[in-house]
Amino acid sequence: MDLQLYDTYTRSQRPFVPIHPGEVGLYTCGPTVYDYAHIGNLRTYLFEDGLKRVLKWNGYRVHHVMNITDVGHLVSDADTGDDKMEEGVRRTGKTAWEIAALYTEAFRTDLKALNIEEPEIWCRATDHISEQIAFVADLEAKGFTYRTSDGIYFDTSKLADYGYLGRLDTAGQEAGIRVELGEKRHPTDFALWKFSPANERRQMEWDSPWGRGFPGWHIECSAMAQKYLGELFDIHCGGEDHIKVHHTNEIAQTEARCGTRLANYWLHGYFLQLNQAKMAKSAGGFLRVQTLLDQGYDPLAYRYLCLTAHYRTQLNFTWDALDAAVTACERLRLATFKLGVAGDPDPGLVQRFTAEINDDLNFPRALALTWEVLKSELPDALKKGTLLKFDEALGLGLATWTPREEDVPAEVRALAEARWAAKKAKDFAAADRLRGDIQAAGWEVEDQSGGFKLKPGR
Repeated sequence: MDLQLYDTYTRSQRPFVPIHPGEVGLYTCGPTVYDYAHIGNLRTYLFEDGLKRVLKWNGYRVHHVMNITDVGHLVSDADTGDDKMEEGVRRTGKTAWEIAALYTEAFRTDLKALNIEEPEIWCRATDHISEQIAFVADLEAKGFTYRTSDGIYFDTSKLADYGYLGRLDTAGQEAGIRVELGEKRHPTDFALWKFSPANERRQMEWDSPWGRGFPGWHIECSAMAQKYLGELFDIHCGGEDHIKVHHTNEIAQTEARCGTRLANYWLHGYFLQLNQAKMAKSAGGFLRVQTLLDQGYDPLAYRYLCLTAHYRTQLNFTWDALDAAVTACERLRLATFKLGVAGDPDPGLVQRFTAEINDDLNFPRALALTWEVLKSELPDALKKGTLLKFDEALGLGLATWTPREEDVPAEVRALAEARWAAKKAKDFAAADRLRGDIQAAGWEVEDQSGGFKLKPGR
């Protein structure tokens, strides 16, 4: 089955056809580095990692670009409130540059813990101010901007199809205005360049043709995506919250400047919910990867949990659900490890697996097939080779996993301790009997100087 992806722009599942044969330009909206990422944020990056792995599975060379937003993202998507980085300065007492470095590195640590592949290109907003200024200048020259006392704004009324991605009712918004717009001409207009307050010295501000200030959030991604991937590339991804504002505005800017919708396919991952509500930093007490580690969880168990739900469905997080994922992930790892040396994968099963992941990244069904293979009567070498091939897309690290001492069940360890005591007491009959009990439980005991080592049986 050829790869099919659900395109938010058309609201349809479409066959994936790259612009350039054999290659894919992929842009994924990266973090705003004013705080740690929570596991809800990271569900989006897990979905995008799955997409990238599936593209590679299908033989494509992926040119992956991800931004780091270290300026310009205001507290409100409606261009009100302060810059999130300046908010972080007040919260931590660090400089904006220190905050950006700290949380960028923390984000990359989280990606590694979840076995998420890094992009080929990281691009920081603050490294691309000139590209953003040039973009705004082009929009101004084409008549799409106007000036207010606090910045340069994009006039959304100049685009007949503004808001198509989000299916926005712009006419209804105009008719239903109940709040003061200030100097904005229309409720959907958005800032391209914000002026620094006259009575406030900001840590991140630059000179521009319109005055000293900083870029708006939306212009950053449009400018950087175009620089590295061109005026029209294959796939742009983000969270479902990006559909109605951020990605809608990225498209508007690019249509106005270049006449394209920036990306040929727009894919969006849905929220992780906690107690049936969106997980958000503003709510306080959000869960991080470090939270999972502090509670004794392997982060890849969270990856497994995310694989059990389709990326276009919301997933409710509970500790019970994570515990179930831990159990399943450990069983899968241990059973795969005990299969011994891997042979070649089964072509028919690989074809079935491909059909599942190529059906708009249907990892829940792919995971079900993984368990079907594990429980089958296939020869061990064929079974293991097939499972390791599947894991190129699943990303659970099956090829490199080995049991740790703490993975040994308590009852098996107790048998081994009793056997060691019997051996020291020269009760060799009891020691042999206990070795048999250990083997019956699926483990082997290996005597070493001053003790013993347990490992899964073959």
